[in-house]
Amino acid sequence: MARWALITGATAGIGWATAEALAAQGFSLLLTGRRHERLEQLQKEFKVKFPQIEIKTAAFDISDRFEVGEFMKAHQADIANIEVLVNNAGLAKGTDKMQEGSLDDWETMIDTNIKGLLFMTRGVIEHMVKKNRGHIVNLGSVAGRWTYPGGGVYCATKFAVRALSEGMRMDLLGTKIRVTNIEPGMVHTEFSMVRFEDQKKADAVYENMTPLDPKDIAETIAWCVARPAHVNIQELVIYPTDQAHVGMISRRS
Repeated sequence: MARWALITGATAGIGWATAEALAAQGFSLLLTGRRHERLEQLQKEFKVKFPQIEIKTAAFDISDRFEVGEFMKAHQADIANIEVLVNNAGLAKGTDKMQEGSLDDWETMIDTNIKGLLFMTRGVIEHMVKKNRGHIVNLGSVAGRWTYPGGGVYCATKFAVRALSEGMRMDLLGTKIRVTNIEPGMVHTEFSMVRFEDQKKADAVYENMTPLDPKDIAETIAWCVARPAHVNIQELVIYPTDQAHVGMISRRS
């Protein structure tokens, strides 16, 4: 019987790389994201690269409770078979100080990073409990441990991911369901472009240093998932060598 993984935000970056890493482990994939054309492209590429697995996609916004509900209804049979849920979808918007911050940006971050994760998890976790097996991998951040200026609200959403991961683990005690929180530092993805909406500013974030690659995080997730059933990697903080801490970066002149 096929093993299934559900990955949110699979249209780029860590989500796409994780889909590749889990496909290489033999997982069939249910992939979600907001960009329909990117999901189609991914499906086409993976069918050639991984002919042995099944791939299904769904384009919707995880921050919209109604859309998540419709997805869960439409894919009820698939959801019941999910062995691994990777809550990857998330974003940062802006770096304004709290006193100058955009309410729209705050709402977008809270709706996606916290509520979206909760909506998706609630729809999948009850099936895992019935089967008494499964693995939930949440994409947190070093921003879920250490706060920085202009990032207070984003950090708060990732602090929430850490709290939710711990809470899930406690609530699921006595079941065979594992919960892992992956907390990366700087990873070169579309993250900075989404945050700044300016290519020059986005490129400057990774200038003269070597950030992590999405593949680095994907391989780590795949490793956590592949541990024996009695081993739960609870949390992993992953920095690039050029980053010692939030805001502490070695840049070559």
